[in-house]
Amino acid sequence: MTPQAPVIISSESPFAGDVFAKRHPALIERLVGAWPFGPEQRQALSELAEENVSGVILPLPESAVDAERWREWGSGFYGRPWAEVPFLWAESYFYRRLLEAVGFFGTGPWRGVDLFAPFKRAELAGEAVSAEIAALDDVVGLADDERGQALLRASLWGNRADLALQITTGRGIEASGLVADDSGVLWELLRSQPGGTVALVADNAGSETIADLALVDHLLAGGLAGEVVLHVKPTPYYVSDATLADVADCLRALLRSKGEARAVGERLREAAAAGQLRVHTNEFWCEPFDFTAMPQTLKEELGSATITVFKGDLNYRRLVGDRWWDPTLPFTEVTRYFPGRVAALRTLKSDVVVGLSVERLDELEQSGAEWQTSGTHALIQMLP
Repeated sequence: MTPQAPVIISSESPFAGDVFAKRHPALIERLVGAWPFGPEQRQALSELAEENVSGVILPLPESAVDAERWREWGSGFYGRPWAEVPFLWAESYFYRRLLEAVGFFGTGPWRGVDLFAPFKRAELAGEAVSAEIAALDDVVGLADDERGQALLRASLWGNRADLALQITTGRGIEASGLVADDSGVLWELLRSQPGGTVALVADNAGSETIADLALVDHLLAGGLAGEVVLHVKPTPYYVSDATLADVADCLRALLRSKGEARAVGERLREAAAAGQLRVHTNEFWCEPFDFTAMPQTLKEELGSATITVFKGDLNYRRLVGDRWWDPTLPFTEVTRYFPGRVAALRTLKSDVVVGLSVERLDELEQSGAEWQTSGTHALIQMLP
């Protein structure tokens, strides 16, 4: 059995500490500027921002639809500063409190409103997505293997807001930015077992989902997958996390385009109609636990897939555990509990990382760069 490393507490990590001291208050300020909130909502948001910086964690009101569950999940944490409880739990609870503050689960006009929609739509309408869509015209001429690898890299780096994806050649996606690369193992598996089910657990909306959809189209059109199940969040979460509405927005963006992007959109629409592309969700995707706590029904679903691909930093933290692991601990050691084959495509934006070679770790640490949290490095890791 793999020995457990200490859980990451925000006060022990400058990166995690900044999330509560700076990022969350800044996000609330942006939301207040983007929506016509009333006095009660503004007051609740202001108090939440202040609580994140200098207050103690308060429970959900008893009237909240899931108050009892969160009281159980947060047992021992309430009444303590946000920075003194597990980072993964506290971050998840912040977004649940944010939705409560504006009445997302209530009966009024704010019920079900995605607070982050203005930011997602602006990103979808931006230059990075336009360049990404235009680049799909050039990828058609590549050999199958080269095209697949280019689309995989695009999906990997899709959540870098400053990255104009250059799918055709991979320019701008430097090999030096990859701290681990099991892409060859991934393609070998897909080619050896074509026509199966690929489960893809999404991360960000916008350009990343566009890149994910292009990769999904490649898997389906080439017969490497007979079915792709795209797992998204059931409610708005972590600002840019993809929901069903976001997937639909991205598909419409492809269908409004010309050339190969439109062809991708049309093939995906046909795949959905034929049951080859399905979108699933589960409440667990917005719960404050790592994946060892996954409900049995979800375990069975993912375990039956040819492979489950987890996208992004949060999914990685939940997959390996949000702990102070030795970075050279094998990825297979901390993911062996998973019920099936798994791959992680992740841009590094937090402290957690495993599966690095000693040589690569030494190289990264000697570089002096903030490689673990800056989004400048990424990995593709796989449990065969």
